[in-house]
Amino acid sequence: MTDEASRGPEGSLSADDLGADPLRTCARWLEDAYARSNLVFPNAVSLSTVDDDGWPEGRIVLVKSIDDRGLTFFTNYRSRKAKALDASGRAAITFYWPDLNRQMRVRGPVGKVSAEESDRYFATRPRGSQIGAWASRQSEPLETREALEARCRELETRYASAEIPRPPHWGGYRLTPIEVEFWQGRDDRLHDRFLFRRRDLIRGEGWSLERLNP
Repeated sequence: MTDEASRGPEGSLSADDLGADPLRTCARWLEDAYARSNLVFPNAVSLSTVDDDGWPEGRIVLVKSIDDRGLTFFTNYRSRKAKALDASGRAAITFYWPDLNRQMRVRGPVGKVSAEESDRYFATRPRGSQIGAWASRQSEPLETREALEARCRELETRYASAEIPRPPHWGGYRLTPIEVEFWQGRDDRLHDRFLFRRRDLIRGEGWSLERLNP
């Protein structure tokens, strides 16, 4: 990607800047956000789902990897978001980097990653986060803060001299994109927008690309 295309508000974006593979460009834009944005979590995204009654919901999660398979994040499998993901098998993810004046939107089918992949990632988490994954009954009513902290102390005692295993109710999901949109802000709100659409998800065939009006 050219320097001009990555400067932010005064930058421009062309089809040549994006290349032929949107997932590689997704990964490159995220790397650029880590290097150049002032955000504490450049990988924070809005994950959008729809519940059984058709109501949309959004919440912030952290995308932990982007590769040729898709975008991967982790959560409690008993949470509201997980129940919505399991029911519909679809989701949308939105990145926004205000200081780079960039947005990246991705949507497609979602499925759980393998237990082995979840185990590998869980082992890299800070010990406190591992305890929290066991202690939090995510999305359920919580009687008091003290009750949550008591569960944490109990788990710390239980695993005081042992590795903490991954809870069976916690793991990863991967979104496999069928659409990826790249947005670069420009003056006068005449932004650059490009939309990739996957031609055939089942066969894994290539992408179409079109420029959109801002």
